[in-house]
Amino acid sequence: MFIWFLFLIACLSDHMLTYEVEKISYQEVETWVSQQDVYIEGDTVVVEDTGQDAADIWVDSFIQPGNFNGVDILWVIDPSGSMANDRPRVVAGIGQMLSVLPATGWRLAIISTDPIRAQQTEVFPLIPGDTATEAEAQLALTVNGVHEKGFGAVQNYMGANYASTWMRPDAALLVVFVSDEEEQSYSAFPTTNNFINWISLQRQFVFISAIVEIEKELTACGGNGMNRGERYMDAAVAFSGQKIDICSEDWSQGVADAGNQIQQYDYIELTHVPLYNNRIYVFIDGVPDFNWYYEPSENRVYFDTMPDERSLVEIAYYYQ
Repeated sequence: MFIWFLFLIACLSDHMLTYEVEKISYQEVETWVSQQDVYIEGDTVVVEDTGQDAADIWVDSFIQPGNFNGVDILWVIDPSGSMANDRPRVVAGIGQMLSVLPATGWRLAIISTDPIRAQQTEVFPLIPGDTATEAEAQLALTVNGVHEKGFGAVQNYMGANYASTWMRPDAALLVVFVSDEEEQSYSAFPTTNNFINWISLQRQFVFISAIVEIEKELTACGGNGMNRGERYMDAAVAFSGQKIDICSEDWSQGVADAGNQIQQYDYIELTHVPLYNNRIYVFIDGVPDFNWYYEPSENRVYFDTMPDERSLVEIAYYYQ
């Protein structure tokens, strides 16, 4: 996938700098790109050093969420003994999500990856105003059992009578799986695609994130490389969700990103500080967009016009 680079003019206001840069035509951009050796490496677009002012370029991107009526959130947590050391980070992670959720419109329940225990759970979800303290108390009540069957747990919980008392058919659904084992609902969902297809039918808007063992090799938290959450990660990828390494000390950014993905973006904070403030390029579904401005003091790109729901927004810039 090539990204077409345009020069553009940012708007003048009292709180931002103005960058007067010449716009060039799409044909000229296409010609320029065709002369570069460009390839994608992860989330980085690299322009090979050809001796012609080539440089590394970073691309921040997101898919604009839909404008939906609230969001129901499920944290689905492995109850096995090996997760005991992760409990404090689970509580902190939920607390981090609570801090970035909107002031109204959401409900959050914590359930076990044990489908039988999930189906039996009848605990009122967390609501706006609740904190990590309430999350810790709910986790102690609901995360028990022995099975690592997160997909089956979600199906059983959503099909139980109690879930119907608070889950809303017209709300978006965000599921966060947390486990140091592979997903094992093979009888209910032989393949990950079986689960993806099932959950896609439950709501118009579905978001999935996974906090799992990511690396194949021996890990810092004692994993043996055999317990990677492949199925959880595949489900997250299918819904453009977050993959967070359960072995990392700090989940805060990934969890915040998982929470933010259910809110429409009117700005994005860039990962790096642009090397050139006048060479930032914004594309919406591959088309150059000029309805934005860059605020250097915050390192954010603000959108004058909100990108359409489900549009792919890419911000490319040179970085050091």
